[in-house]
Amino acid sequence: MRRLKLGVLISGTGRTLANLLRLTAGGELPAAVSVVVSSRPDALGNQIARDHGIPLVVVDARKVRDIETFSDAVYRALDEHKVDLVTMAGFLRRILIRPDYQGRIVNIHPSLLPLFGGKGMYGERVHRAVLAAGMKVSGCTVHFVNEEYDAGPIILQACVPVLEDDTPETLASRVFAEECRLYPEAIRLYAAGRLRLEGNRVRILPEPDRTRSA
Repeated sequence: MRRLKLGVLISGTGRTLANLLRLTAGGELPAAVSVVVSSRPDALGNQIARDHGIPLVVVDARKVRDIETFSDAVYRALDEHKVDLVTMAGFLRRILIRPDYQGRIVNIHPSLLPLFGGKGMYGERVHRAVLAAGMKVSGCTVHFVNEEYDAGPIILQACVPVLEDDTPETLASRVFAEECRLYPEAIRLYAAGRLRLEGNRVRILPEPDRTRSA
């Protein structure tokens, strides 16, 4: 299994970034975070990158409004650090998908896509919508990123129950616990070369049989 150079894209608190850093530091993830790209100069997650000595590039989405200019700035940072896989971690700005990055950008979303996804559906808004719809289950989804919000091919999903007395906060906490497990699992599958894109489907290839003689 190869060791990946990760580029992590953030816009907020950096909780997912912190989880990935904990796992890489402990040897539980075959990867290292090579660069963090933030769309907000005031994002709390920026300090997490600084505290860990990770290169931080801020591309202010409020100042760089043109999507092509914004995307180019993000890719310059990723190219400079020779990133293998881009992991979106609460990144709220859409980017264009450069051809050489197709199948190399993943995102995690706090619902069972295609439900409760799309532009403007993030964070607590998702969990409020789940509760308002009377759902009995929710969960999270790891998917490849395309140029539509939350519409790329699904890699993995995990379910959690929606409890009778849930609030957006309690549901969010339960979903995030699954996110912390599911995202690393998807990254490991990518590192092992076990993800195959077939149109809008992702096929998970079986683990090689290492006991077989050559």
